[in-house]
Parts: sequence; C-alpha cells; structure tokens
Amino acid sequence: MGAPGRALLWLQLCALTRAAYKVWVPSTNFDDATNWSQNRTPCAGAAVEFPADKMVSILVREGHSISDMLLPLDGEFVVASGAGFGAAAAGSRPDCGTGARARFRDPDRFLWLDPRLWRPGDAARGLFSVDAERVPCRHDDVVFPADASFRVGLGPGAGTVRVRSVQALGQTFARDEELAAFLASRAGRLRFHGPGALSVDPEACADPSGCVCGNAEAQAWICAALLQPLGGGCPQAACLEPLRPEGQCCDLCGAVVSLTHGPAFDLQQYRARLLHAFLALPQYQGLQVAVSKVPRPPGLREASGAKADTEIQVVLVEAGPETGGAGRLARALLADIAEHGETLGVLSATARESGAPVWGGSAAGLNAPARAGLAGGLAAAGLLMLMALLAGALLLRREGRLRWRRRDEAAPARAGAPLGFHNPVFYAGDSAEALPIPKSDQRSSSRSYFLNPLFGEAEAEA
Repeated sequence: MGAPGRALLWLQLCALTRAAYKVWVPSTNFDDATNWSQNRTPCAGAAVEFPADKMVSILVREGHSISDMLLPLDGEFVVASGAGFGAAAAGSRPDCGTGARARFRDPDRFLWLDPRLWRPGDAARGLFSVDAERVPCRHDDVVFPADASFRVGLGPGAGTVRVRSVQALGQTFARDEELAAFLASRAGRLRFHGPGALSVDPEACADPSGCVCGNAEAQAWICAALLQPLGGGCPQAACLEPLRPEGQCCDLCGAVVSLTHGPAFDLQQYRARLLHAFLALPQYQGLQVAVSKVPRPPGLREASGAKADTEIQVVLVEAGPETGGAGRLARALLADIAEHGETLGVLSATARESGAPVWGGSAAGLNAPARAGLAGGLAAAGLLMLMALLAGALLLRREGRLRWRRRDEAAPARAGAPLGFHNPVFYAGDSAEALPIPKSDQRSSSRSYFLNPLFGEAEAEA
C-alpha cells in the first residue's frame, strides 16, 4: 500500500476511534505559486534564487527550464518521478519580463501556532472552531501530507506543544522517544525549527462529554499570529455589544449558549443533533456553530454556585448578510433543553446575544465611548431643561399665576374619579402574562437568558 493509501487508512481509523485530527495546509513545494516573490512559479529561462541562510526541503513535482539557480547553504530537493530541471536561455518567455529573479520566499514564515495554517480533518458544513481550537489541541492527531514538503516553526513562546500523535513522511510518531529521534535527525531539522518543543502523548480523550483543548496558555501567541496580517488589531465587529467566546481572539456577532452537564452528556451526539435537527432547517441555513468543552470562568462559577470547572460552549454566528438567526436559534436550543435536557444530560443552560447590527458601514462611530458621549450630552440637555422648568414655576408662583398644595391639604377626589394611571413597569407582577425582563450578563453587556430544565422555565439571569 502506498503512502497516500496508508494516510487514508490512518485517517479512517481516527474517525472510528472518535479522535480529532488537524491537517497542515501550507507547503514548501517548488510548484506552489505562493512560495515565490511574484506569486507565480519561475518562467522558462528565469533565474531562481533561494535564501542562502535558510534550511529547507523542497518537493519538485513538475519539469522546469531555468537559466541559473542560487541554492541554499543547507537544504534538499525531493524530485518526483518525471520531474526535473533543464537549461534555458534567459528571458525565453517575453511575457515573464527580464532581469527580475524568481525568489523563493522565506520558508521560516510558517508557524505552528498560526490558526490559518491548519484545517480540521473531519470538518462538516455548518461547523467551525474558535481560534484557539483551530490549532492542534492536546488530544488531536496531527497530519503533514505525504505528497508535500513542509517547514514548521515551533514557538516562539508557548513552551512545549503537546498532541496525541504526529504523522510526517509516511510515519506516525506516537511515542516521545521516536519523535525526539526524528526531530534530531537531518530530515527532522529540515522540517521543524524554532525555540519551542514538540511532544506526543498517545492518551486519547476518554470522556464522552469531551475534553478541554489545552491551548489556553498559548492563546496570546495564537492570536498574535492570526492578527499579524491586520497589524495586530481586531477588526471592528458589525454589531453593537458584540460577544467574545472563550478561545476566540476577537469579538463576533451572534449568540453563545453555555451548558452545564451531567455524566449522561455526549458531546459528539449533541453536535450531531445541532447539525441535523437545527442547522438543516431552512431558517438556520445561514448560521455556523462551534461546540466544545471550555474552562468555566471562575467568577461565573462562584456567582452561580456551580461546582463544575468546565462547561459546554455553543457559539452561533451569522455566516451571511441576514441577522437575528443566531438569537432565534439560541432561544430554540433553550426550549429544546427545557423539553429534552434530562435525556441529553444537560443540567442547565444560559444564552447571551450580541446587540443590534450596525447598518450602513463600520461600527467604529458607534462604539462604547461614542454612545457614552451621546448619553452624557442627552443627560446634560435634560438637566438644563429641568432647571428651566423649575425656574419658570417659581416665577409663576411669585406672580400668583401658579398655586400648589401640600399633600395633606389636597382636596378629596370625587367619588368614582380615577386615581391615576396604570404603570406596567411597577404593576407587571399583577399580570398573569408578564414576562421576566432579561438583564445583562456579567460577562457581557448583551442580552442574557438563563434556563434551568430542572424547574422547567426560563429566567432572566441576575
């Protein structure tokens, strides 16, 4: 069986054992246009230059005609069957220009902790992962495709990276001794570099309710790598009062449902339930969901009296221009848990929603400081108006045009006359149909709801 066949069989076994795996995306292939300074492979007759001070392994899968080549001081070319290099006169193709060398880009630019460089091996439509979980987690299997060359930077400051196993060059490393020997070899040094360390532990996640990813300590580095193309800052969210779920680098618009669970809860089954019973419905086609076990914030744990130090986080985001679907789905999940929570193994649930969308452009002009300034201006205007009214009342009283009585001097009301008006703010408790008013969650200024299926009703979270 060839290397691709072995890789496919290995991935199928991972799926059967419920192990998640992450696949490395970029390559150092000669034929990959993104590896070259002009974003195209060298033309016929081009002069080719590699960084002299970099170690690199390069896979060549096609034939190329070049005029000359400057090689790195330490590296290797892996030439596939039928591929190779031939000589050609400089500038053989006028459409490629003359005089400019084709320079291979820095092979050390690819970092392990960059979420953009990984893809889940078991991705399903409608599912996504928060940023910290896009990088391989503690119990994940890591795959470097056998049909590509690669180079990975470990570090810079996250300490030891731990995963369940690493597959590279057609071999699977599930023991630290074997992996350490590979990393110390020439083949390993050509492909892995940097101050960090890589370790494997074959222990799988045995908890049906899932396991925490384990990338919390590295999240600062993960976010720095993710946001580096944006200058290190997050883009402005397109809604008021956005949310930032656990493990996410930037704010987003949507809803977050947090579940506390018992021993009967199964993360895989609940994720499948979300996909088939909810996201498959037409009204939720524009939504994406991320479901994982995350650490429960200590402040929230103390406030709620919960003993569990973890919870299940369900993140709902709008994938299209439509808005409001995430909030509707969050409330539908609360209703589903109220009805089936005991069967699902869910003990309680809370939901948070982001605020209204910002129409007509960026929310930069409607952020919190701007709203605070607007509120302050309105309050000042109201105070000035109140002072003017009081001054006018005093002037009218002095001129005898306005009189008032003390409360104990007030004339008795006529029999049958109304005593005032009904204020629903103060008398909502008198109505059998009155609904609780949602209050802001401690973790967000957005709307928040609480559901305890043990009591079978939704309450506003204090």
